Amino acid sequence: MLEISEDASKGTLSFSARVQPRASRDEIAGMIEGALKIRLTAPAVENRANEALIEFLSELLRIPKAAVRIRSGEHSRTKRVEIRGLTRQQLLALLQEEA
Repeated sequence: MLEISEDASKGTLSFSARVQPRASRDEIAGMIEGALKIRLTAPAVENRANEALIEFLSELLRIPKAAVRIRSGEHSRTKRVEIRGLTRQQLLALLQEEA
């Protein structure tokens, strides 16, 4: 189960994402240890995988790129992602559609 933290005062959600760079396609590949496993075609050099993650999530969740932020783990495969302007139910519903 995806562990989602909510900060109602800021209107944000945050969750962990485990990123696999240089995959054959961009996709959600399930769950791993409470984190969303995401495969990205971008390599993990020059911040390209982080940029690809933000773009992938913004398209998947149908929100602007500015509403997606990597809160921690910029140089790690496991990242903490913050989403602004989405409820927990909306996030889970959109992720369910992708599965």
